[in-house]
Amino acid sequence: MFQGYFFIRDQTIIFVFRFLKMNSENTRLKVTFLGTGTSFGVPVIGCNCAVCTSANPKDQRLRSSVLIETKGKTIAIDSGPDFRMQMLREKVTKLDAILLTHSHRDHVGGLDDVRAFNQLTKLPVEVFAKKNTIDDLMVDFAYIFRNNNYPGVPKINFHEVTGVPFFIDDLKIEPIEIMHASLPILGYRIGDFTYITDASYISPESMDKIKGSKIIVLNALRRNPYFSHFNLEQALNVLAELKPEQAYLTHINHQLGLHDETNLELPANVKLGYDGLWFEI
Repeated sequence: MFQGYFFIRDQTIIFVFRFLKMNSENTRLKVTFLGTGTSFGVPVIGCNCAVCTSANPKDQRLRSSVLIETKGKTIAIDSGPDFRMQMLREKVTKLDAILLTHSHRDHVGGLDDVRAFNQLTKLPVEVFAKKNTIDDLMVDFAYIFRNNNYPGVPKINFHEVTGVPFFIDDLKIEPIEIMHASLPILGYRIGDFTYITDASYISPESMDKIKGSKIIVLNALRRNPYFSHFNLEQALNVLAELKPEQAYLTHINHQLGLHDETNLELPANVKLGYDGLWFEI
């Protein structure tokens, strides 16, 4: 975009053009995979399969989560049991918000670890979730919300997410309802990026909200069908309909196969995510 202005020098009127960056550049996202594994993680305790014994670090998967950095904000989607190690690995020193997909332990088990960010910033962490997720957390983490003066509990502000977009300052976030077996959960779209995990069904209305995303992250648990998650074939079918420029698969268990070998089977615009992978959009 151009902006112009006049000034006068030696009785001559001069018009100056100045090039301004478009707002879209100011909402550029950096997305980092904190974890790409299923609820068991990979390697699985007690398993000696080729994936669980692989020396390739891309076959080692913590519980699924991503970190989004944009406009000076640092936002996590989900805070599973590996949250502390993920924050240490990525050297995160500020966390403004957490967007929760649902209340299963592999997505919320590390919520207590926001205490470190409370100490660093002297501020609570803003947590966004559906009402049923908030209700579950009020039970599962009851010690946080009891009326006591213990100084060591996490400081959290809950915000209920409904079916409409919401804002963190001026960052627009669109919640997308999906089904995890019979449980309605949330995915999120921010600009041209959409993150969906634990889906077993996406309604036509929610598909419309995802369409047009340049980069999509979608769960693909394993090769064989499973009642509460997309398998590889189902995930690829969804992505074939959505047609993103690039897609990454996440929430992967050890039965999907070795990372490098599986990648060779995928369409050109689809890759397996892996812990520590990052991209900008």
